[in-house]
Amino acid sequence: QVELVESGGGPVQAGGSLRLSCVASGRSVSDYRMGWFRQFPGKEREFVAVWTDDYVYYADSVKGRFIASGDNAKYTRYLQMNNLKPEDTAVYFCGAVPKYKGYFALREDYQYIFWGQGTQVTVSS
Repeated sequence: QVELVESGGGPVQAGGSLRLSCVASGRSVSDYRMGWFRQFPGKEREFVAVWTDDYVYYADSVKGRFIASGDNAKYTRYLQMNNLKPEDTAVYFCGAVPKYKGYFALREDYQYIFWGQGTQVTVSS
């Protein structure tokens, strides 16, 4: 079992920045990798970004604006979101996917086993 807690969301004006955090805990947390997704109202969850020691990948929609990072010792992942746009308004989730599934699984939400409760990001124009 892995528990994930996101924080850092909130309202922001277009062009502004927010930093999301996701803290993982649980007995088997070291067996999982973590990734960031977001969900628009009435839509499926979509991949945003992922960071590991040797792999970083971003969705095209956020490339150049968002920066993913992490602290393995603290089982924490960060998502620095810069130059935010109204179309970034969504609920942002972090999820945990088993390491044995490989790196390709990091971009596929159906591969993830555990999810945080999500944090709302609202960007006003």
